[in-house]
Amino acid sequence: MTVQVAAFYGFAAMEGLLELQQELKALAAAGTVRGTILLAGEGVNGTISGPPAGVGRVLARLRALPGLTNLEAKLSWAPQPVFHRLKVRLKREIVTMGCPTVKPAEQVGTYVPPEHWDELIRDPDTLVIDTRNAYEVAIGSFEGALDPGTASFREFPTWVEQELRPLVAQRRPKAIAMFCTGGIRCEKATAYLQQQGFAGVHHLQGGILKYLEEVPEQGSSWRGECYVFDRRVSVNHRLEPGIYSLCHACGLPLSPADRALPSYREGVSCRHCIERFSEADRERFAERQRQMERARTRRDVPMGVSPGAVARGGQGA
Repeated sequence: MTVQVAAFYGFAAMEGLLELQQELKALAAAGTVRGTILLAGEGVNGTISGPPAGVGRVLARLRALPGLTNLEAKLSWAPQPVFHRLKVRLKREIVTMGCPTVKPAEQVGTYVPPEHWDELIRDPDTLVIDTRNAYEVAIGSFEGALDPGTASFREFPTWVEQELRPLVAQRRPKAIAMFCTGGIRCEKATAYLQQQGFAGVHHLQGGILKYLEEVPEQGSSWRGECYVFDRRVSVNHRLEPGIYSLCHACGLPLSPADRALPSYREGVSCRHCIERFSEADRERFAERQRQMERARTRRDVPMGVSPGAVARGGQGA
């Protein structure tokens, strides 16, 4: 069964969140829509999938909210459902930076549409920064982009003060260009940099997903695949499900080469976590894997996203 996948976010002053939460749950359930929607006073962030009509109704309701009229969704297709269930959650932030004074709805950097992105980042006077987590960067990024090596977006402000500020003082770039999966993290990052006095701050409008949708693969500056927070794990330049899967012990993405290593035991260990867990942990993981295999054999149910992936932040557009 082919389903439509929609990734979206929007910064806007939000009120009546409890009522909106219940309304969205009912609307999505009626349209057989699954996924995750995060609601906060600063806006909305989510990825959902299902029949196009159901997805469209959820998006239409969000676009009817004040400040979200132009809510943009990055659309793609998957050969099967990419979420097991629907979650509509109330949060303090739709993407967690831990800096409540940063308000992207009021101040952000310069939006750069995908068709002009390559020109900007190929300029030697532009400092290009990938604002995603290190495990995402490892499977694909724009050529020449700087990897902050962060484990979560909450670490970004510390990296800015310890690493980026001295680097900018040394290199004196004419522009700083930031990007992320769907645009939300790099948009909030530009708001933070502007608040901290940085100039010439830009970000990729619509994020990597919009770039892959609109920019032809031939001649593109993108290298590798793009990590996504659903059962596809990654998508290629054509927005098709990629070659990566998740380790169901630690939740990190694995390439075919990773899965061929002696350290890999499905659901039990991989090269990332072989030293992290005890023998008792691995036996527990092995029993969980056996139970999942039995369930999959009985009902032909594909395995979903691991608990480790959810713990790392869920929707990280």
